[in-house]
Amino acid sequence: MSETFTFVIDDKEIEGCFGQTILEAAEEAGVYIPRLCHLKGLTPFGSCRVCTCMVNGRAMAACTQPAAPGMIVENASERVTEIRKSLVEMLFVEGNHFCMFCERSGDCELQGLAYRFGIAAPRYPYLFPERDLDASHDDIFIDRNRCVLCGRCVRASREKDGKHVFGFVGRGPAKRVQVNAEAALAETKVAVTDEAVAACPVGAILKKRTAYRVPVGERRYDHEPIGSDIEKRRTAAAE
Repeated sequence: MSETFTFVIDDKEIEGCFGQTILEAAEEAGVYIPRLCHLKGLTPFGSCRVCTCMVNGRAMAACTQPAAPGMIVENASERVTEIRKSLVEMLFVEGNHFCMFCERSGDCELQGLAYRFGIAAPRYPYLFPERDLDASHDDIFIDRNRCVLCGRCVRASREKDGKHVFGFVGRGPAKRVQVNAEAALAETKVAVTDEAVAACPVGAILKKRTAYRVPVGERRYDHEPIGSDIEKRRTAAAE
C-alpha cells in the first residue's frame, strides 16, 4: 500500500496517498469536488476548471494538482463557489443548450452542476454560435451545439477504444471536436459500444433510438444533486 499522509479540505482532515490528485483523495474520503472534464480511468485533462479549489491560497485544478502533506484546500468556500458558478454559466452561454428540449435532461452533468449551484439563468449574454450536427452514422450522432470541449470523448477514444476517432481542431472560439474522417462520422470506425460515446457528459454525442427510455423524473439528477453518490460515502463511514 502507498504511504499515506493527511491534508485539510474545508477544515476537515483528509487522508491521501502519494500519487493521488486532490480530487481523487477527496472522492475516496467522500468529499465531492465538482468536475466536468474529469472521468475516472482517463488521463487528467484540467480543461474545464470546474474543479477549481484554493490550495494554500492559490487557485488550482483539483483534478490535476497532486495532493501533498499539510496542504490547506478550500472546496466549499464562497469565493470558490463563485468561481465555479461563473465557469458553468460561461459554458452555457458559449453553446446552445436548450435543456427543456434535450433528451439528456436530468442525466446531463452540466445541467446537474447548474442545479447544484442554484443557477436558474446565466448572468452573461448568450453567444448563440452556429454549430453543426452530424447524424450520418447509423447508430450515433454528434450535436456540437451541446459540446463543452471537455475532451472526454477524445481521451476515451484514444485510451480506451484505441481508435483516435475524435480530436480537437481550431483555436479559441473556433475550437471544436472533429472526427478522423474527411467528411462525416459515418466514415470513421466509431461503434455504438465505444467508451468514447458513453464518456460524453452532456448531449453532444448520443446513441440513436435510445431517447427517453428512462423517463424524465426518473433520471440520475432528478431527485438527488450531482455528487450525492460521493457524499454518501462520508455519511456511511461516519455511521
